[in-house]
Amino acid sequence: MHATTRPGDDAAAPAQSGVVAAFFDIDNTIIRGASAYHLARELYRRDFFGLRDIAFFARHSLLYLLLGENLRRIAAVRARALRIVRGRTVAEVVSIGEEVYDQVLANKVFPGARALVDEHLAAGHEVWFISATPVEIADLIARRLGATGALGTVAEHRDGVYTGELRGNMLHGAGKKAGVLALARERDIDLRRSHAYGDSVNDIPLLTTVGSACAINPEPRLRLHAAEVGWPVRDFRRRRRDVGRGVRTGVRGAGWAGVVWTATVVVRALRRRLTGG
Repeated sequence: MHATTRPGDDAAAPAQSGVVAAFFDIDNTIIRGASAYHLARELYRRDFFGLRDIAFFARHSLLYLLLGENLRRIAAVRARALRIVRGRTVAEVVSIGEEVYDQVLANKVFPGARALVDEHLAAGHEVWFISATPVEIADLIARRLGATGALGTVAEHRDGVYTGELRGNMLHGAGKKAGVLALARERDIDLRRSHAYGDSVNDIPLLTTVGSACAINPEPRLRLHAAEVGWPVRDFRRRRRDVGRGVRTGVRGAGWAGVVWTATVVVRALRRRLTGG
């Protein structure tokens, strides 16, 4: 079981060596929904990819919702996404990401999560965002919220142009734990006195690296695990009247939104082709 403390509690403790840090997942922990989904919508609008890609992502989104995560499907989606940005410049994608943040993501930051980030910063802690989302987007969100930095999935690029390959592994599941352990060695972070926050069972490896873990807006499996091991739970989502109808925020809500959006795009495009409009 991991002990729990509030961000300011360390100030009253005896002086100890090592930096105290707080590690946050991004999607559904800091930001409502999937940040990469909103980026993908804008990339589609700018003709980065077409209908076949839309259908591919829709199919895999539906399979995820019905069957859960599968490493082979994750690898297939990753490869397709990397192929989409191949030959594009990092500067172009970062610029689009800035627009997406200003127009969409800024309004999807949970106020409670923002307050928690600010509490840690006020306590003198380093704040790191740890996410499977592209590192350029993770860095952008970290900068906008005043965090120390971010770790994310790194798409390889040469001379500022994406190659279509991945550098290392996706920062997902155990990858998050490995990233945090490496960061702790590099920056002399005392993990026993540090904090971590996540919303999914995939964040358990991250949450178990620190002395104080907390489930934020947890999906049911993480909520159950948190109860079993004694982690506190905080929910920053606003309750909605349609919860009883099974429409929920979180990963699955974002997933259904993605399926509906992709299906709509395909139907509209086919209709235009058939009508000549």
